[in-house]
Amino acid sequence: MKRTLLLSSCILLSLSALLIHSLTVGGQRNANIPVVLISIDGLKPDYVLEAGKHNLKIPNLRRLVAEGAYATGVTGVTPTVTYPSHTTMLTGVSPAKHGVYGNSHFDPFSKNLGGWYWYSEDIKVQTLWDAVSKSGQITASVDWPASVGANVKFNLAQIWRARTEHDRKLIRAVSTPGLLAECENALGHYHDGDDYSIEADGLRARFNAYLLEKKKPRFQTVYFGGLDHEEHDYGPYSAEAFAGLEKIDAMVGEVRVAAEKSGGGRAYICVVSDHGFARTEKEIRLNAALREAGLIEVDGSGKVKAWRAMAWNSGGSTAVMLQDKNDEAARQKAREALQRLAADPANGIYKVLEGQEARKLNGFPDAAFIVGAKPGWYFGGGFDAPIVRSVKPGGTHGYLPELPEMNSAFFIAGPGVEAKRNLGQMDMRDIAPTLARLLGVELPSAEGRDVLKQK
Repeated sequence: MKRTLLLSSCILLSLSALLIHSLTVGGQRNANIPVVLISIDGLKPDYVLEAGKHNLKIPNLRRLVAEGAYATGVTGVTPTVTYPSHTTMLTGVSPAKHGVYGNSHFDPFSKNLGGWYWYSEDIKVQTLWDAVSKSGQITASVDWPASVGANVKFNLAQIWRARTEHDRKLIRAVSTPGLLAECENALGHYHDGDDYSIEADGLRARFNAYLLEKKKPRFQTVYFGGLDHEEHDYGPYSAEAFAGLEKIDAMVGEVRVAAEKSGGGRAYICVVSDHGFARTEKEIRLNAALREAGLIEVDGSGKVKAWRAMAWNSGGSTAVMLQDKNDEAARQKAREALQRLAADPANGIYKVLEGQEARKLNGFPDAAFIVGAKPGWYFGGGFDAPIVRSVKPGGTHGYLPELPEMNSAFFIAGPGVEAKRNLGQMDMRDIAPTLARLLGVELPSAEGRDVLKQK
């Protein structure tokens, strides 16, 4: 009898251990713990991992390192810019597969009036929003890229046009009906469209906290763009960028408090970034070189009149597109122009890739060539010589992801996540499947892996 009782006790203990394990990272399928994905645009991982060296006062971000897991760096996508990166973080696939190839569309004749990839219908694969919504759980989002029309129950979409207070009318029209009015009645005015100041991020933090507390989503996406704005203007590691990050750190803390309140004291907080940053001092006008090669014609006002090959710029990289993919004469002229530029180190060309080598980058799938700049240079859109010119020092991104300056960030803390766990270098495609497991959903198309899964 004693032996039977002892065996029964052992079985009960084993079942209890399995139950506890099922409520941690290994099996989060049924737990109602919020998962909050916070993107800090342009956050370099060493800003947090070496905060002491930089004299940065960022207690909330450092807390994530102390309490959870972190990557030393995240290898990004091609190009390393905002919209392709944010879409990869939600899908687990590269731009060539998910369909968001840049921030703005390739538009040689400027017919799209500067339009960006604002619309979720451009995304060709399932997102975390889709998977979580399909599972019957609540989703929410504030100002996430490519979110217009997204499968999100409580969605304040990201879009702008006029860059004035009238953009709030546009945001109101494309977001969840009645949601912006409800939030503004409780909190005051939202930001005006394309406002990515640190102050506007403060508004976003308040609106995110409101949705977490009032709507209690299982999955919420949060976007802060102010650090990127400061880095573009003043460069990475600048006093202005660091001052902005310290303010954003407080916003991360505000969102975390709201998430944990929503989750009864528990929440998964995942802070990521879309790319790193490099300091810039020179501009490369690749389209000026293609014009000199007879591949672009402009009219008297400087607008494109005709083209056979043209650069589609993304900061530190560019895709050279052919109007006719079968125009081998244009391809050869473009190749010769690029080779001449790359032969002189003063022109700032890092790599020129075509064919299979270009396709390996899994971005710009229709490009004839993909050209990467060296840090310090970036691709501008002008058609006039000189091809290389000095500019006001600042910063940018978009460089080929193999460059360490482009490493982005990943930090996560929550129930069952091992404290101070160093994940090493990871791939941006790993973020979505990692969060999918916490949310109890699947992303069959994802190319990445769950980095929290114990080996």
